[in-house]
Amino acid sequence: MIHVGIGGWTFEPWRGVFYPKGLVQARELEFASRALTSIEVNGTFYGTQKRDSFARWAAETPDGFVFSLKAPRFAVNRRVLADAGPSIERFVAGGVDALGDKLGPVLWQFAATKAFEPEDLARFVALLPARAGDVPLRHALEVRHPSFETEAFLAIARNAGAAVVFADSDRYPSIDASTADFHYARLQMSEDANTTGYTETRIDHWAAQAITWGRGGKDVFVYFISGAKVRNPAAAMALIARIGRNPANGDNDDQHL
Repeated sequence: MIHVGIGGWTFEPWRGVFYPKGLVQARELEFASRALTSIEVNGTFYGTQKRDSFARWAAETPDGFVFSLKAPRFAVNRRVLADAGPSIERFVAGGVDALGDKLGPVLWQFAATKAFEPEDLARFVALLPARAGDVPLRHALEVRHPSFETEAFLAIARNAGAAVVFADSDRYPSIDASTADFHYARLQMSEDANTTGYTETRIDHWAAQAITWGRGGKDVFVYFISGAKVRNPAAAMALIARIGRNPANGDNDDQHL
């Protein structure tokens, strides 16, 4: 499965551009989840969400749709990552399992100032639980300091079965490595001058790359984040359309969307 989406679904400039004029805010998730195949939730990074909220999100979205959750900043914005145990436990026990099979990967985004410290990172990933209740968890590590561009980091991620996030960015490392049974990409270079955020050539590139990442049966999660945020839904829809008609997908295109 290749899941494509955006960060969050509440953004005023999308109203009248992505969302139809007059659509009430309470129905924006319903609309977005039928135009896209995934959403990366930012709100879980900034504050605690209620179990009822997770259950409601699951109920409002169609079968096959998934949410990736950005792990809380209290767990990742710290000098010693290995001390994050209590924050991780509170987050996982806070109702994320109410998403059921609509729970995608958990994104652990480290601060740009956090350098690679092998022992600290190894102890941190050892804290990441395999399940939330009866729901299995998958973890993605987003690093933003150049010191992580080393095989030692990849070995730790691979040993933990955690994906290393690929960033299309001019600010952060772009590490393309297979360390888990899925791939996770955050594309951050959309431009306002392009109605689809990226040029057609670049959309074609990311479609081919997503299909390559998915070979061997791996799930792929691609999110258009930051950049020209107002263009990101159009970029995601363009990528979904491109993947759906790419002959490299095989006989049944639906399995990729």
